[in-house]
Amino acid sequence: MAAPIPKPDLSALLAPLLPALPAATISTQPAIGVLPLLSPILRQRVQYLSASSNEPWLRLLCYDTAKAVTLAEIAKGGGLEPHPVSGEVEIDWDYDADTRYRRLDKETFQALVALTDLKLAFRLVYCVGDVDGGGDGWRVGEVIVVDSSTLADFGEASSMEAAEAQFKAGKPATSATVVDAPIADEQAEDDDDGGYWDQYDATPSQTPAKETPPPPSKSQANTSSHPDMDDDYYAQYDHVQPAMDNHDPDEEAHAAQIAPPLGLGPSTKPTTTEPTEANETHGSWTLAEPVEDEDSEESRRRAQAGIVHPRPDSSASSNGSRTVAKLEATADRQDQSEFGVKQHVARSIRSLFILCRSSGIDREEFDRMIKSELDVLALIEDQV
Repeated sequence: MAAPIPKPDLSALLAPLLPALPAATISTQPAIGVLPLLSPILRQRVQYLSASSNEPWLRLLCYDTAKAVTLAEIAKGGGLEPHPVSGEVEIDWDYDADTRYRRLDKETFQALVALTDLKLAFRLVYCVGDVDGGGDGWRVGEVIVVDSSTLADFGEASSMEAAEAQFKAGKPATSATVVDAPIADEQAEDDDDGGYWDQYDATPSQTPAKETPPPPSKSQANTSSHPDMDDDYYAQYDHVQPAMDNHDPDEEAHAAQIAPPLGLGPSTKPTTTEPTEANETHGSWTLAEPVEDEDSEESRRRAQAGIVHPRPDSSASSNGSRTVAKLEATADRQDQSEFGVKQHVARSIRSLFILCRSSGIDREEFDRMIKSELDVLALIEDQV
């Protein structure tokens, strides 16, 4: 005769897990003290998938990827902050927790603990022969988000005796079909594989014959045999610019129509077939010849001296203001970066403290670890 299943001790099972959830939103590796609290299936999922990923391991506690995002938002909120004295999340497990039970078969007994105020729920499963978890006992099978249908979908049995009576009477635990999350994932994967291979069953067994094009008509034969029409057809490609040809006559004509900048004019030097000094400025701007004014003595002197006055609004006049703007933008970015780094360091220290508390490390040991690391930094500061 199998031993009776005891009632789950929610304080011993869930109290150490709650303060570890905020740290799980930024940590990629699970805390060692949390793994024995999980069921063997969930424990293997967290261990194997977290070892090959750089994402936070909190998402692995929920099989529904859509609700995993909401779970992370709840964990980052202020509802799971531990008490400064006890180091635990203040919850009255007798009044704040709504617990339901159900038996799926002769070997599977589950419980659902819903914390409505925190919008969190824990699906528990009774495990037998769990050596890594400490033997027979209740383990956490999944962490989910509470919604309007969470309790109704699980069942209405508020005691283990009522769940046993429903199972013996042959009544289903819920109105809907009860399927465990890992089993549902495997079934969905099998359905996808079946749909993939069914595509080949719908493929015709014989390759369709190729259609033979009809013979050309008499008018088409006469047209293709006319040499003048063939010349006209191929002549239209003479005016097409090849894609790989860098020389485009249309672009040259367009560039010739563009007015040169102030003080510059198009090159008028002759172009030869050999790379000589005369055609080195071909296609570029040169100093424009000064315009002579017969009525102005000053214009003639400028023309003889070859002086070209710069425009008052040139780019050189704005170099100073642009440099100042760049320096101010760089200073703002440095201030923002420094503030972000300080915030990140502060959050990291708080997260490490929460992680240590969930692993059983007290405050004095945590302070000693931090001081030891600071002493090590003083020794290697010159090497960094």
